Amino acid sequence: MADDRLKTGLQDRKRISLHEDYEVRDWMASFGVSKEKLTEAVHAVGDRAEDVREYLKR
Repeated sequence: MADDRLKTGLQDRKRISLHEDYEVRDWMASFGVSKEKLTEAVHAVGDRAEDVREYLKR
């Protein structure tokens, strides 16, 4: 099921969807990384934002 753009907030910000362009754009800006680096991180550790954040710190 597609992400509901009307439902935003804390729960929505815990997971990263690589299938929604606006989410990819927002997460790229949030982490200061390229699309390729974000995709690599999600594939390495999963879609939990906190796990991706920790991966990118390394």
